[in-house]
Amino acid sequence: MKRTEELALAEPGSAGTSESVADLVRRILRLIGEDPDRDGLRHTPERFEKALRYLTSGYLQDPEKVLNGAMFSTCYNQMVLVKDIEIYSMCEHHMLPFFGKCHVAYIPDKKVVGLSKIPRLVNMFARRLQLQERLTDQIANGIQQKIAPLGVGVVIEARHLCMVMRGVEKQSSQTITSAMLGAFRENVQTREEFLSLIREK
Repeated sequence: MKRTEELALAEPGSAGTSESVADLVRRILRLIGEDPDRDGLRHTPERFEKALRYLTSGYLQDPEKVLNGAMFSTCYNQMVLVKDIEIYSMCEHHMLPFFGKCHVAYIPDKKVVGLSKIPRLVNMFARRLQLQERLTDQIANGIQQKIAPLGVGVVIEARHLCMVMRGVEKQSSQTITSAMLGAFRENVQTREEFLSLIREK
């Protein structure tokens, strides 16, 4: 059994079948009582397949390549914070979106990464079927492993449509997760500085 992180949408025929995602969507539409051939739905299966491939394109990306070529030597050893990174992902339990903001900070150890690479890394992990908790850990661990800073802090604030549109139907609920590594975990002052900075507007 392959790990989720190793999987990507298979091309038609790659798993011993000629059936595509679009074909399966047509079947689903019929099962819920819809007509996939009516005007409004005629091209929906293909559109859905295209959208799903985009929304799960993170499976095909490698953190090494996302950060490649953007590492720079530095004597700066204070906190670097990129906050309010918009995230859009899909809950693996119901395949419904969750979205919000991600805040990422690290303390360099003689090298920094290009600022645009941090949102790219966030997007890479978000474009998979996810749990918010796992997404938070993956971002923190990805930065720790590839940049080797003195510490990493990640906070995600998100709204889950599986809680808003169905189930408990709590429209105003928000889920907050955090991952603290190195100095952010061991040093209360560092952690409090990070949390204070992300609260500032």
